Amino acid sequence: MATAADRAKGPARTSVWLGGKAARTPRADQPAGLSLEKITAAAVRLLDSEGLSKFSMRRLASELGVTAMSVYWYVDTKDDLLELALDAVLGELSIPDLDDGGQWRGQLRQLASGYRAVLVRHPWVSRLIGEFLNIGPHAVAFSAAAQRVMRSSGLPLHGQAGGLSAVYQFVYGFGTVEGHFRDRCERAGMSQDAYFRQAMGTISEQPRLRETFEETQNVREAGGGDTVEEMRERDFRFALDLLIAGIEAKRAG
Repeated sequence: MATAADRAKGPARTSVWLGGKAARTPRADQPAGLSLEKITAAAVRLLDSEGLSKFSMRRLASELGVTAMSVYWYVDTKDDLLELALDAVLGELSIPDLDDGGQWRGQLRQLASGYRAVLVRHPWVSRLIGEFLNIGPHAVAFSAAAQRVMRSSGLPLHGQAGGLSAVYQFVYGFGTVEGHFRDRCERAGMSQDAYFRQAMGTISEQPRLRETFEETQNVREAGGGDTVEEMRERDFRFALDLLIAGIEAKRAG
């Protein structure tokens, strides 16, 4: 295990995936059954249940029933473990069959929907994605699939990065807001619908916000959907359709 002094002397760590270290085997005095995979899975569960702000190596060790030093035998820093946890949940993404390039629209919808689902299930992911290089095996597989789908779309080479950016940033923003809203509702002990009704009711009582609130309600009612989840699903699909239509319009450009 690297000490704080060792880390201070060495170059800045860029990624746990660039460490070039062989997998560590348990020492004789290590708790039986403890492994990097078990530690990573426990970290994901703890991040899901308590959030990123409360996560600590000491709290994780307590959850595993071991000492913090036992955890540090497998990872040098908390950041290393967070990066491992991030890639682990990206492994939940379903990669479409990419052999048929003519099906790029459906493939893009599958990738976008899967990415959104990960952001919603794990609200802590959105922050970590912006902090790490995201070059773990699952992140790289997802990125490679997205690039291949965009190549199949027929966009000119100079427009493919922009096309990916448009879809990625849309899904990232949509899933981040949705995930944080759901997490807020769960921590308040309320359903999403109850929380939404309470919030909108409070807003409607404010004179300076009433007109905007009424316009928002009109837009939502015009689109249909009885629940927050139904409205959100409708909005996501429509917005994604708009992006795909834009890609189609630019294919000849």
